[in-house]
Amino acid sequence: MKNFILFGASGYVAPRHMNAIKTLGHNLLAVYDPHDGIGILDSYFPNAAYFNEFERLDRFIAQKINEGLSIDYLSICSPNYLHDAHIRYGLRIGAEVICEKPLVLNPWNLNSLEIEEAKANKKVHAMLQLRHHPEIVALKEKIQKSDKQSYLIDLRYITARGSWYRYSWKGDEVKSGGIATNIGIHFFDMLTWIFGEMKSLEVTQNQFNRASGMLHLERADVTWFLSIDQEDLPEDRLKEGKRTYRMMTIDGALFDFTEGLENLHTAAYQAVLAGKSYGISEARPSIEIVSQIRNLKA
Repeated sequence: MKNFILFGASGYVAPRHMNAIKTLGHNLLAVYDPHDGIGILDSYFPNAAYFNEFERLDRFIAQKINEGLSIDYLSICSPNYLHDAHIRYGLRIGAEVICEKPLVLNPWNLNSLEIEEAKANKKVHAMLQLRHHPEIVALKEKIQKSDKQSYLIDLRYITARGSWYRYSWKGDEVKSGGIATNIGIHFFDMLTWIFGEMKSLEVTQNQFNRASGMLHLERADVTWFLSIDQEDLPEDRLKEGKRTYRMMTIDGALFDFTEGLENLHTAAYQAVLAGKSYGISEARPSIEIVSQIRNLKA
């Protein structure tokens, strides 16, 4: 049984990490989050120590290490702009690090992380969970076997957010990286994983609530659209009371991966524990894409 520490327990994605740790039979030793709205913790690890001040957590970890307890993994679900510092902290305490997207906001920060990773002789595991989706894995295998060299892809992802979004860290581009980083990076990772590296990129709009453009990969030309605006949802989704719309076509044929998203974090954790996870080098292409999107003017 491995001991985990979790940074960022009050966010949307944290329960998926808690569930993965519990489902796989491991222990969440402590959590750190300045926000104390983490009652969800009782559903998974009611005995986990909780800290809303980093200094107290740091002292707790130091005491446990001095007592001979192994801190095996630090799982990071904190705001995007803190990932870099939190990853380096995990490496310094001798833990493997599991980090939500994006590992960092800017690709050049990955270089220093690789140096720290080598010094610590520990791995930084990127949470690229779409690579564990059965339909996406099957698509990658199909493309690899195909002689076809170029595909036309249309990707649209709309996930409506309320007014709170603008006033949270997610609405601050300096902290979140903007809409392409915050809601699009997994899809850009999926596309580069399947269709190859980016050759060029065009941005047709780049606003607080939506972004769009063209992404040219080795084996695909991708038209992409991302939005958090409810007005962009298809009418039928609005009538059904749905607030999310995810659609991708390949050469005009619908590719549906809507189902099976719930347990991908557990699959990713299984890969980490089995030594088959993805690291800094695999996370780099999508970080380079969203960084360019953020800095390009439509």
